[in-house]
Amino acid sequence: MKNTVETKYAPAAIGPYSQGVVFGDLVFTSGQIALNPDTGVLEGNDITAQTHRVCQNLKAVLEAAGSSLDNALKTVCFLKNMDDFGAFNEVYTLYFPNKPARSCVAVQALPKNALVEIEVIAERTCKK
Repeated sequence: MKNTVETKYAPAAIGPYSQGVVFGDLVFTSGQIALNPDTGVLEGNDITAQTHRVCQNLKAVLEAAGSSLDNALKTVCFLKNMDDFGAFNEVYTLYFPNKPARSCVAVQALPKNALVEIEVIAERTCKK
């Protein structure tokens, strides 16, 4: 059985998708960009600030699903500019110290002209 995840502590979807889906003991988040959940406006002008906001959004979605960043099994990261890779990794490491499996690719563009987008697959620890 699949259940969608919705929380006011992460930005509302800007398209026809949910913030996340729970399937069994796994949580699949949609990609998060640096939208402020209160204003819906892109937050931060550099990769450092945007990565912090993205990780905070992911944390909120995972917690709403009964999981956490510590339970991340796999992340997929999209960077607008691979020159930001080092600065991105510095922030990413703060939120994902358990080093989940990861893919990180450069893309031509992201929604709202964001600099970074991350999606997560995580294990649920609490059945909500």
